[in-house]
Amino acid sequence: MKKILAYPLTILYYLFFGLVLVVLHPIQWIAFKLGGYKWHKITVDWLNFFVTGCLYILGTKISFNNKYKLPKNVPLIVVSNHQSMNDIPPYFWFLRKYHPKFVSKKELGKGIPSVSINLRLGGSCLIDRKDSKQSLRAIINFGKYIEKNNYTAVIFPEGTRSRDGVPKRFSENGLKVLVKSAPSAYVVPVTINNSWKFLKYGGFPMEIGVHLTYDVHKPIKASSMEFEKLFKKVVTEIKSAVVV
Repeated sequence: MKKILAYPLTILYYLFFGLVLVVLHPIQWIAFKLGGYKWHKITVDWLNFFVTGCLYILGTKISFNNKYKLPKNVPLIVVSNHQSMNDIPPYFWFLRKYHPKFVSKKELGKGIPSVSINLRLGGSCLIDRKDSKQSLRAIINFGKYIEKNNYTAVIFPEGTRSRDGVPKRFSENGLKVLVKSAPSAYVVPVTINNSWKFLKYGGFPMEIGVHLTYDVHKPIKASSMEFEKLFKKVVTEIKSAVVV
C-alpha cells in the first residue's frame, strides 16, 4: 500500500520540483545582474526553501540536529557523508546565514535549471575529476575565497553517493587542500542519515515517509592539530553516527 501511494506523490513531487527550478532560474540571473551577490543569495535561499519543501510532499520529516554553536565571522568547512542529491537543498537552507558553497563536479555546472546557474554564480567550486591540476587549482582558489569572506565550504569526501547508506572510503585530498588554503577555518563534521532511502526504488517511485537527519558534530579549529589527526577524527565522528 505504501509503495502504491508513493507513485502519485512522486509525480506531484517531480512536478513541483521541476516548476521551482524552471521559475527560479531566470529570477536568479536577473537578481545577479541587478543586485550582484547579495540579491542572488536571497533568490538562492528561496530556491532551496521551496526545493526542500518539495520533499514534504513525500511525507518527509527533516531534522537538523545541532547542539553546538557554530563559530561566527570565520570560514567553516562542513565535511559530510553523501547519500543522494537530496542531501544538498536542506544544507543550503539550514546553513543559509553561513553562506554555504559546495565542492561539486563540473558536470553539474551546465544544463540543470537553477542548479547550474547557482553553482556558477554563487561561488561554489566546480572540479574536473579527470584533471587533477584543474581540481587542485579550483580548490585552492575556493579555500582562499571562503577564507577572505568567512563563508562556508561543504565537501563530500566520498566523492560518489552511497546507494545503501554505508559510507564509502573518504578521500583526504580535497579537505587537505581546503584546510591549507583557509587556515583560520573550523571544520564541522556532519552525519547524514536516510537520504539514500529516497532512491530505494531507483527514483520512481521515490520512497515516502523518510526521516532525513543531519547530525552536527563539534566544530574543530583546523589549525589545532595535524591534518592526519584531524582527518581521522572527522571521519570517525561522521561514520560512527551513520545508521544503516
